[in-house]
Amino acid sequence: MSGDRDALLALLHDRSVQHGDFLLASGARSSYYIDCRPSTMSATGQRLIGRLGRDAIAGAGWTPDAVGGLTMGADPVAYAIAAATADDATPIDAFAVRKAPKDHGTGRRIEGNFAPGHRVVVIEDVITSGGSALDAVAAVRAEGGDVLGVLAVLDRQAGGRERIEAAGLRVLSLVTAADLGL
Repeated sequence: MSGDRDALLALLHDRSVQHGDFLLASGARSSYYIDCRPSTMSATGQRLIGRLGRDAIAGAGWTPDAVGGLTMGADPVAYAIAAATADDATPIDAFAVRKAPKDHGTGRRIEGNFAPGHRVVVIEDVITSGGSALDAVAAVRAEGGDVLGVLAVLDRQAGGRERIEAAGLRVLSLVTAADLGL
């Protein structure tokens, strides 16, 4: 699937990388910004990320019931992976973690296909500080889920991977900032 990976790199480069002066969610400043959403929400990105994500999960030996993470960055990635597994012997469903519980209806923080006891892979579009992934991990664990690891589309290589790994979780990324020449 190196053809898919190369195609994903080209897509990210064309649609998601911007150069300038940016303030990141972590509070750090950067000369580039990676907004994965134009790539992850594209038809081509959905196909590529779905296949690459499914293969990365299988390659890690993870057998999750579902994948998901903090809305909104993780949502298209989780949905792409779920769709890519629809015809597999054991499909993987998707869920989304809200930033805060709803104040109406069921009051849930986790929506979709998640239940206590589920084995999950937490999804990220871009890992920078690792904060969003760790927030999703905490929410899943608080609701009784078993987190197998974290899968990101892109690792900015800014310390987030190390922070997540220091919390005892394995981290996989489909590509890195270095792969994009950043």
